[in-house]
Parts: sequence; C-alpha cells; structure tokens
Amino acid sequence: MSEAVSDDGIRVHLGDLRDLADGQIHQCEAGDFDVMVCRVAGQLYAIEDLCSHADTTLSDGRLIGYEIICPLHGAQFDVRDGTHKCPPAYSGVASFPVVEDDDGATVELPSSAGSPPGDGMGDPGGMFRTR
Repeated sequence: MSEAVSDDGIRVHLGDLRDLADGQIHQCEAGDFDVMVCRVAGQLYAIEDLCSHADTTLSDGRLIGYEIICPLHGAQFDVRDGTHKCPPAYSGVASFPVVEDDDGATVELPSSAGSPPGDGMGDPGGMFRTR
C-alpha cells in the first residue's frame, strides 16, 4: 500500500481488489484510519471501520445490501455515505471515495484525517455517547 499527499487530501493505493466479490468486505489501514472496503452491486465503497456507537470494528459485522450491521449492538450504517440507519448509533461514520482502475483501487482521505470532531463527551442533555 502506498500513500500520496495532495492539496485535496491523501490518496492510499489499496492494491488490486478485482477479486473482492459482491457482498465481501476488505479491512485495511489507510492514513490515520482503519477502513472497511466492500463491494456492492459491482461498486467499491469505503467507510471508517469503527462503529460510532461503541468503537467496534464494523468489518467484523454482516453486510446486507448497502448496510453494514455492527456485530456488537446491531447499529446499521449505509456503506455508500456512512449514514447511520438505526439505534443505538445516532451518528454516522466517515465515508471515503474509492477509485478503481487498471492499477487497482485507491481510497481518498481528507488531509485533516485523524480524530473525529468533538470532545467525545456526548451531547449535553442527549444520550450517553461511548465514542
């Protein structure tokens, strides 16, 4: 895996993922993120491989259509854009563009990759946030 930095962000070459079949998941490190890459309907999608509810690895979950189900508490996320679909998660996860060509797959990360925004203490008056 190789990284390239540009004004737009960080591009991480993931290698040849043509053998990744529909419904399969590939986990990798890219920049400061653990990334879950999956193929659905012939298209590659990449999201942060960490549940926004309880810091659990999403790539250990079950992929059904465009939704990944967290193996710990059943939170669901859309792999196309990282949005959460049901409790216990109440916020989504980061999603990243993936480009696949003859040289393999490349995921594009923001140049400010790193810690999620906020102080991790949750919203005042809201539900307790574990992340």
